[in-house]
Amino acid sequence: MSTATAMIIGASSQLSQALARQLSAQQVSLVLFVNDPESLNEFSQSLPGEVSVYPLAIDQPDTLITQLNTAWTKHNGAHLVIVNTGVNDYDPSLPWAIDKLAIDINVMGFAAANNCIFKLMCDQGYGQLAAINSIAGQRGGPNVAYHASKAFAENYLQGLSMHAQRLKLPITISDIQLGLFDKAVHLNTQLLLSPIDKVATQIITALQKGKRRVYVTKRWRVVAWINRLLPEYIYNTRHWKQRKKSQ
Repeated sequence: MSTATAMIIGASSQLSQALARQLSAQQVSLVLFVNDPESLNEFSQSLPGEVSVYPLAIDQPDTLITQLNTAWTKHNGAHLVIVNTGVNDYDPSLPWAIDKLAIDINVMGFAAANNCIFKLMCDQGYGQLAAINSIAGQRGGPNVAYHASKAFAENYLQGLSMHAQRLKLPITISDIQLGLFDKAVHLNTQLLLSPIDKVATQIITALQKGKRRVYVTKRWRVVAWINRLLPEYIYNTRHWKQRKKSQ
């Protein structure tokens, strides 16, 4: 029988499914949230342990909160909740639609999910809330709203951790800082992209150790340190120049 319950909010990505496979192999009961539950039928049936799938309206905070509360009550809470939601797109013309979508999902949806789960864990009296984040939040970047949203996520999680300490509750808040993982997937570059199972294994190991913040994979800790120290004139290497007029 399962000895623990884990919820994954945003279970459609390759990373979420790799995490689900490894947790299920450890006899963890899974509660998965995804925009289209039917899309996970084949995947959920392939897992060895108990799996339940629920709809996820990440772009509708009020509906999202209701969905999470309903599943939480039905499953009598959870020991671990992993939030892996987010969008990342880029267009050099900076259309408002891209920024708005990033804000709606990466900020509004992210905050609603974490706020709801944190309060449920407070009522429960314990738990671990982990969010898949990115070192992109350390500084601004060409994907303007995406970088800003990851900075928001980092600070939001730190605030929740402070609240848990203030309330003297055994609630662990884990900030999983991925090293340009979204960019690597988008560009399909093996230089930046680590094997998905290795990424998932390092995340689960860090969660089992109760890490407050962890860089995945481990080599990105050094990159993140250098990234923070770079002066602006080096970090911002994009020098905008006027095009020469054609003759």
